Amino acid sequence: MRAAAPPRRPAARFAALRLPLAGARRAASRAGAAFRARRLSPRQVGVPVAQVPSLDRFQHVVVKVGSSLLVDSARGAIKQAWLDALVQDLAALHARGANVTVVSSGAIALGRTVAGLPKGKLKLEDSQASAAIGQIALSSAWSQALGKHKIVAGQVLLTLRDTEVRRRYLNARETLGRLTALRAVPIINENDTVATSEIRYGDNDRLAARVATMASADLLILLSDVAGLYDRPPSGDAEAKFMAVVERVTPEIEAMAGGAASEFSRGGMRTKIEAARIATSAGTHMVIADGRVAHPIARVAEGGRATWFLTPSNPVAARKIWIGGSLELKGSVHVDAGAAAALYRGKSLLPAGVTRVEGAFSRGDCVAICDERGAEIGRGLVAFDALRAERIRGKNSRDIAHVLGAPGRAEMIHHDDMALTGK
Repeated sequence: MRAAAPPRRPAARFAALRLPLAGARRAASRAGAAFRARRLSPRQVGVPVAQVPSLDRFQHVVVKVGSSLLVDSARGAIKQAWLDALVQDLAALHARGANVTVVSSGAIALGRTVAGLPKGKLKLEDSQASAAIGQIALSSAWSQALGKHKIVAGQVLLTLRDTEVRRRYLNARETLGRLTALRAVPIINENDTVATSEIRYGDNDRLAARVATMASADLLILLSDVAGLYDRPPSGDAEAKFMAVVERVTPEIEAMAGGAASEFSRGGMRTKIEAARIATSAGTHMVIADGRVAHPIARVAEGGRATWFLTPSNPVAARKIWIGGSLELKGSVHVDAGAAAALYRGKSLLPAGVTRVEGAFSRGDCVAICDERGAEIGRGLVAFDALRAERIRGKNSRDIAHVLGAPGRAEMIHHDDMALTGK
C-alpha cells in the first residue's frame, strides 16, 4: 500500500469549508468554477477522461467512515483530532444548506477494547456485546463533535431487512427524511447488536450505498484507508495505475477489486465496487477518498486524489424510472379531475381526491393511478394498504386519525413516490 500523505490544511482557495455561510458560498462558487474547468490527465485516469463534478453542486451528501480511520486500534479510543477535522468539513457542507448523513463504523472496535476482548475474529455473541458497549461511545463522540458546531445528531441503527423489506424501508426512509428536514445529521450504523451473519450487510460500504439511495442523496463519499481504485492491488506493484474516474461499473472494473486492508475493516475494494454499482444505478455519484488525512472532504473539494464513480442520472429521475417501469402493479386508485390536475402540478395524492380503490395491495406496493375514465395516468407507492385506503378515500386528511383510530400519513401517495405518464 502506498504511504499515507501527511496531514495538511486545505488550500486557501477551498477555505469555504471553514467559513461562515455567506463567505462559504462565495468561496465555494469560485472554487467550483476553477475545479469544473480542470480535467485530469489521461495517464492518471486510465480510462476515457470525464469531467469531475464540483463538490458544491451536491445537495445531499452521505459520508461513510471506516473503523480504522475513526478508532485508534492500540488504545481502543476515538481519534479525536481527526474526527474534529472531519466534522469541520461536514459543518461547512451543512452551513451552505446541504443535507449531510453519516454512516459510521467503529462500535465493535470501541466496545471490544472496553470489554477486554482479544484481537482477531470475535464469536457472534462477543461481537454483538462489543457493538452494544461501543455504540454508546460512538454516538456520544459524534454528538459532541457536531454539537460544537451547533448541529444536532440523530442515531439510526439499521439491519439488512430495514433496507430490503418494503414496509421497514419506507419507515426508515421517512425517519431519515424527517431528520434532514429538521437539519439534524443522522449517524447511521448497522445494528450489530441483533444482526447475525444471515441477516446482515457485514460491511458499511454497501449499507452506505443503500442509505444514499434510500435518502435520495446525490453524492456518496466513502472515506477509507486507501486513496481510491487501482487497476490491480497497488501493494508491492509500482506499475499499478490509479483510476481517477470510472464512468460505468463494468465487469473489468469489478475484476480490479482486492481484499480488506485492516482487521478493523470488514470491507475491502470489492464491497466498494458493489457500493458504486448500487449508488450509480440509483442516480447517486460516488467517491472513494483517502480518509487518513486531516480534512478529507476539503481535500476532495480541492481535487485531491480520489476515484469518482459517475452516473448520468440523478436520484429523482432514477427513482421515477424504477417506480414507472420496474415494479409489479398490485392494484389501482382512481382519482377525480381536480386531483389529476393537482398531480400534474407536482402535488401529492390526498385521500380526498380518490374515488375508487381496486386490488389487494399492502403499504408500499406499487399501484396504478387512474383518472375518471379509467385511463392510467401514473404509478406510485401507496402509503396505506387496500383496506385502509378504501376507508379513507374521499376523506379530508385531517380526518384520517378519526377514521382509522390512529394517525396516518396525510398523503395517499407522496409526489416523491410517484411517476406520471408524460412527465
